[in-house]
Amino acid sequence: MAEKPIVFAMANPDPEVDPAAAAKYAAVVASGRSDFPNQINNVLAFPGVFRGALDVRASGITEGMKLAAADAIAAVVGDDLTEDCVVPSVFDSRVGPNVAKAVADSSGDRRAAPLTCYLAGQILAGEDDPEARVARIRALADELGE
Repeated sequence: MAEKPIVFAMANPDPEVDPAAAAKYAAVVASGRSDFPNQINNVLAFPGVFRGALDVRASGITEGMKLAAADAIAAVVGDDLTEDCVVPSVFDSRVGPNVAKAVADSSGDRRAAPLTCYLAGQILAGEDDPEARVARIRALADELGE
């Protein structure tokens, strides 16, 4: 094993390398288990990835979006980076919104309308009065801060 290795023992519930044993030799140990530090869990990525993709009405998930999500997850750790904190907690409320923004910003499809425009269209479906439509759109925009 290299000097000061990083071990990601990812199998659940029993990783192929016991995280406690690996910690004796490794500089950083991560696993999929919640009873050890540095839990690697797909819940760190997926809600934000999907939210960001939906926000820009992306037709797929690109490698750039995946890398943007990984960078956003790492950025949440920021100055708190230690051997026992290389990824944020699955309960950190900053993760989802940061990942969503990064994924949306990295989308190559700039022609897609923002989600709020799509939702406004869905909300207004069947509304015949033009003035009522405008009022509902303004109320939605105010509520969403747009």
